[in-house]
Amino acid sequence: MVTQQLLGVAAVLAWLAAVLLTALAVRRRWPQQKEWSRKVVHIGTGAVVLLAWAFAIPRGLALGAAALVTLGTALNHRFRLLPAVEDVGRHSYGTIAYGASITILLALFWPQQPLPVAAGVLVMACGDGLAGLVGPQIQSPRWQIFRQTKSLAGTAAMALTSWLVLALLIGVAQGTGAAAPSLVAAAAIAIAATGLEQLSGFGLDNLSVPLATAYLWQLAMP
Repeated sequence: MVTQQLLGVAAVLAWLAAVLLTALAVRRRWPQQKEWSRKVVHIGTGAVVLLAWAFAIPRGLALGAAALVTLGTALNHRFRLLPAVEDVGRHSYGTIAYGASITILLALFWPQQPLPVAAGVLVMACGDGLAGLVGPQIQSPRWQIFRQTKSLAGTAAMALTSWLVLALLIGVAQGTGAAAPSLVAAAAIAIAATGLEQLSGFGLDNLSVPLATAYLWQLAMP
């Protein structure tokens, strides 16, 4: 068991290093697209939950690591040590809120209930991450909420990706004999998460979307 956990820690560290190196490479290749490198980190970090689940990383270790990462993102936000993670053209606490949401979800559910943790983190990582990439690249109707520009393309990407992520987790739950919401309930959760993503001033959707998604997942359990 200890060996498995050590392998899990090594896998998480290796994955995070690969994500960070990829973000730095994207930043060097497309320096004018500051959001891209940040989204690489945003999307890539979500997979850490799956690795922690697969390697059965214990509660104390997972919580401690998440808290340290959150502290690291707060320091990076203050001092801009890694611009590829933090340097965007708006004032945002998104990276700090992201780490805080993962820490809170781990404190609430880990390790007895990994599915709501995975649901909350992956909806935010994949849904919001792809929305931020797709929205600016595709011409579609746009609007502003709390000085944040949203688009039909980005919103649709968020909703569809969120539902697909939840549908895949439902499949995992069914394969392992665990309880899970229905696909219809998953669609409702995806719509709710998309609605919260619209209220993304200062990046605080990185906190509201994961927590609400996990809560609604639990609420929709049969």
